[in-house]
Amino acid sequence: AVVSTQSTGDAIQRLQETETMLQKKSDFLEAKIQQEMQTAKKAGMKNKRVALNALKRKKRYEEHLNKIDGTLCTIEFQREALENANTNTEVLKNMGFAAKALEGAHKEIGDIDKVHDLMDDISEQQELANEISSAISSPMGFGMEMDEDDLLAELEGMEQEDMDRQLLDIPDSAVPNLPWPPGPLNP
Repeated sequence: AVVSTQSTGDAIQRLQETETMLQKKSDFLEAKIQQEMQTAKKAGMKNKRVALNALKRKKRYEEHLNKIDGTLCTIEFQREALENANTNTEVLKNMGFAAKALEGAHKEIGDIDKVHDLMDDISEQQELANEISSAISSPMGFGMEMDEDDLLAELEGMEQEDMDRQLLDIPDSAVPNLPWPPGPLNP
């Protein structure tokens, strides 16, 4: 079944709208997670029931957020695949127009050898079109898995940078004044 350019464009637009909606939902959940963390910290050990309930809600929000993140990745991949298919469709149409123009020019010339050459070129283009069609229809990207250890290492590096930056921003008033040792500093 051939998908028309219009329906491909509509599908791309709908996927973009869905991405936007899911991103807003993701932002909302991230805010709720932060809110529940604050609630748990404020309640602390003074009111364990409130703190534990806040942490339970935070876990549920995190699980939902993970599902949304996975869905966003899938939708993003699907949108990119549709955009590529749309581009390939346009390229193939233009190649078809060019092949027909060449064929008409060769027929006007009337040299049968040139016509045979053109037919060979058209055949090659058909083979190329079939290869492109096969490449587009195969679900290559769905199997792409990210190495979670690499991603965790990157996240830990970012957290370490934040901690280093926070340590460098300690005001002078937080550091106690200690007396200098007696004697010269440079022996």
